[in-house]
Amino acid sequence: MSELEQPGASTQPSSDGAPNPGAALHSRRAFLFKLSVMLNAAVGAVLAVPLIGYLLGPALKKNANTGAWITLGSIDQFPVGETRLADFRSPVATFDDGDTAKVACWVRRVADRQFQVFAVNCAHLGCPVRWFAQSKLFLCPCHGGAYYEDGSRASGPPERGLFEYRYQLTGDSLMIHAGDMPTLATQASCSKPKPLIQIEPSASTSARPQWPA
Repeated sequence: MSELEQPGASTQPSSDGAPNPGAALHSRRAFLFKLSVMLNAAVGAVLAVPLIGYLLGPALKKNANTGAWITLGSIDQFPVGETRLADFRSPVATFDDGDTAKVACWVRRVADRQFQVFAVNCAHLGCPVRWFAQSKLFLCPCHGGAYYEDGSRASGPPERGLFEYRYQLTGDSLMIHAGDMPTLATQASCSKPKPLIQIEPSASTSARPQWPA
């Protein structure tokens, strides 16, 4: 009588060449285990890519130049004396940003080779302003801010005029330097950040009268 197969016994084929069911089961389990490890590694790599980009993105951007020169098209698209809406793709956008990468701006052609390019954002809280050619005003629909055609403040909550992009003419193309956030520090241009000005107290404030006790 043959001995019963004990757990842990060899899974090699029998001496007569018949297939061993235990060896086939072991091979199948090893294959499924390796397959699951490979799938988990692939999923982990896919999830790790955006996480690594999020963590290392700020450090990489510190070494990169902020903004870039991009074209708004031919200057013939902007007649002299008119203000028209234009848009461009943000130079800091990624391939998966889609339509959100499009940025609008207002282009005013003052003379043949003279332009003004305004950020579409109101200088108050950033709402997009609209141009009204009849009144020659930029108006903000959020809080009633108004600007003259040259971008200077007319009325309302904003304390300053519209932010302007720095521009240049390359042949017949109008190019602007975009990618910077429109703030008081950058002026929506590629200029270096300006140092803050320390406001000193006036003499009348520092020398206050001493009242008798």
